Amino acid sequence: MKFTDDQTSSRKKLSYEEAVEKAGFGLFHWLLLVVCGWANASDAVEILCVSFLLPTARCDLLLTSADMGLLTSSIFLGMMVGGYVWGYLADRRGRRSILVISLAVNGIFGAVASLAPSFWLFLLLRFFSGVGVGGSIPVIFSYFSEFQPRLRRGAMISALATFWMAGNILAAGVAWLVIPRTSLSAHWGWLDFQSWRLFVVLCSVPSLSSALIFRLFMPESPKFLMEAGRETEALSVFQKMFKLNNRCATKPFPVPGLVIRSKDDEVKNRPTSGSRCQQFSHQLKQALDPMKQLFVGPLASRSVVLLIIFFCISFGYYGLWMWFPELFKRTEDGGSPCANVSRVQNSENESCYPVKTAVYMEGFVTAASNLPGNIFTILLMDRIGGKILLSVSLLVSSVSVFLIYVVKTKAQSLIMSCVFSGVSVVSWNALDVVGTELYPTQLRSSALGVFTGVGRVAAIMGNVVFGQLVDSNCAIPLLMVSALLLAGGLAALRLPQTKQTELT
Repeated sequence: MKFTDDQTSSRKKLSYEEAVEKAGFGLFHWLLLVVCGWANASDAVEILCVSFLLPTARCDLLLTSADMGLLTSSIFLGMMVGGYVWGYLADRRGRRSILVISLAVNGIFGAVASLAPSFWLFLLLRFFSGVGVGGSIPVIFSYFSEFQPRLRRGAMISALATFWMAGNILAAGVAWLVIPRTSLSAHWGWLDFQSWRLFVVLCSVPSLSSALIFRLFMPESPKFLMEAGRETEALSVFQKMFKLNNRCATKPFPVPGLVIRSKDDEVKNRPTSGSRCQQFSHQLKQALDPMKQLFVGPLASRSVVLLIIFFCISFGYYGLWMWFPELFKRTEDGGSPCANVSRVQNSENESCYPVKTAVYMEGFVTAASNLPGNIFTILLMDRIGGKILLSVSLLVSSVSVFLIYVVKTKAQSLIMSCVFSGVSVVSWNALDVVGTELYPTQLRSSALGVFTGVGRVAAIMGNVVFGQLVDSNCAIPLLMVSALLLAGGLAALRLPQTKQTELT
């Protein structure tokens, strides 16, 4: 049987999934995991660092509990703004360049915040840092997933998600080492540079170093390049992957061509003339179009369910987690953080110095308790699937938060906090996998940007609620968290199964 030249050429060209399989799996993917994992850890450090500085910074910045609620919310407000904007740009301009910019914004504003002499300036700078974090979180998972072969994608994304734990442990460990050491303080004419400010500077180092690594060493996503019609560049990336994964091979990447998506629709939608107002209107319509597509046709039901889940888990996790160090501080003399309102109110008048290191030790232990959940997720994600893991872990997290309210001693509170930490991380890991597999390439980063934006609204609400009620009636926010996690677990049962599915 003979083939025409066009048929022969077509047979030589491979789809994205076929090209990824041909490139193999090996050293490239492990190096990619380390680089992307460090970026993911840097986001965790930047978000969680505020929770560790609250017990001491509240004195220097003269913070009430309501102010602390606003401070912990500020970065999430920035993430809400940045999430969709960066996600949209990543789907249009490329993953790598957006990662470089967003990580740099995160690190620069995070470092400058250490010099803020007043609460409101510190609040504003944390907001801008959050704008950067809002871009890097959703884009890093889209970028990473688009290098992975189908049968390994779930386990590898779960492995990437474990670096959040590494960032959590890093933030807790640095806080434990730095903040209690008042000898690290310095007195300048216009600023009293306490040790917690040095901690803020150190927390910006991972983001800045990640931006530099991506800028100098990392390639663009081959899936994005293929969707953009940039076949030569995509082939070059696959060749680099093949070379690193098959170092003993004597032959180059055995694929002369790739199947490239037609760009006719993009050309048709591109404005050719009109006033600046009309061009701006067209660009705005294009920017909002991905959001509209998420709620049309077969994507609509899964998008609604994911909105519910992101809201529930973000309100619960960040609302509670950001306040753990402060709650631990309030249990120093024993008992539950909600057991004695008068003791909690009187604690506001206590001095922040000398710093009690037990608060940071307990924060470190709680962060380290993520490890079993991360190992569990890596081992079982590709066997069980993200949907089941997500639902079950949210339901168990709900029970653990309810028990934090019920327990009566400091030791019991710490144990249940560790249980919540270890189980809730399974929910996040499963959500990272499910979120990347449910949407096509041209919507993936935008979808994650929208959902994480909704999650930021929930995180803001959770922190404000805790700030307003933690002194007067902390039972209310704890029970709200438990109820929302329960609702999220039940909603997850409505998602389609995505185990080892192909990326579209």
